[in-house]
Amino acid sequence: MPKMRAAQVGRPGGNFEIVEREIPQPGNDQVRIKVQACGICHSDSLVKEGHWPGLQYPRVPGHEVVGVVDALGPGVTQWKVGQRVGVGWHGGHCGHCDNCRAGDFFACKVALQVTGISFDGGYAQYMVAPSVAVALVPDELTPVEAAPLMCAGITTYNALRNSGARPGDLVAVLGLGGLGHLGVQYAVKMGFRTVGIARGDDKGPLAQKLGAHHYINSQTQDPAAELQKLGGAKAILATVTSGQAMSAVQSGLGPNGTLMVIGAADNLTVSPLVLITGKRSIKGWYSGTAVDSQDTLGFSVLTGVRSMNETYPFDRVSEAYIRMMSGKARFRVVLTMG
Repeated sequence: MPKMRAAQVGRPGGNFEIVEREIPQPGNDQVRIKVQACGICHSDSLVKEGHWPGLQYPRVPGHEVVGVVDALGPGVTQWKVGQRVGVGWHGGHCGHCDNCRAGDFFACKVALQVTGISFDGGYAQYMVAPSVAVALVPDELTPVEAAPLMCAGITTYNALRNSGARPGDLVAVLGLGGLGHLGVQYAVKMGFRTVGIARGDDKGPLAQKLGAHHYINSQTQDPAAELQKLGGAKAILATVTSGQAMSAVQSGLGPNGTLMVIGAADNLTVSPLVLITGKRSIKGWYSGTAVDSQDTLGFSVLTGVRSMNETYPFDRVSEAYIRMMSGKARFRVVLTMG
């Protein structure tokens, strides 16, 4: 049988092992993808460190996948060999449970799958995915440009367009890292009066480069008070991993404002008085399905939003993962398959 190379995790907390495997064959309603690039996301640590309950090992991580359709399983009619496609976090759903029938595919009760967790992901030369999880990639995006948009991109874009904010509204992005640097770009391109919030004066030029209209240094300024001086935020996109930082901005929301939480943080401290007096809310947001990925990619092409990436060849997967986990990458890390 033909062979491929894959970077697998053999056990919780184990190192990446580059192994040779048989190229997988697509089953019913599955698509095989020849991987060209795969982003390394902080959520991949759930596999690496064994934090996802019931995860079966060995497992190949990776849910920011871009490549070319290589083979089709029985029953696949919507895809053709040679098409450029991607796969994100959402790896499939049953389509017929009550939640799926209501359109809440992220809450599928029967067959919810996560790419790189429920099945092997994109840290490999080939992968197989359910056809429903596959998104079309525009020709205008290179594989490296498109890969981070399959998770970081869709998560920020989808949360913003579902935040309730309208063009002209004040919208803040908390954190200017891997998620936040995309969030600011999307907010600006959506027509929001955009505020970047981060620690340190050195992030100010970055916020300006990304298009933000205002910058707040949370080390020397009270971000909630500064947002209120600007009229109060209709939405705050919280991309950081600090519950304390999220808690500190909630009173910066204007009336009917929403704190959109997309960063996997520790616990928040919530003030009922802040929520009640301004009819404010705190809402978590799931990344989205394949069609949301296509919307994200299309909007990015239309408006020129691009991820800032550091690229690593597949053989340096361990180094690339450490770089991402260090928090020093500017701003996403992408594996290329060559």
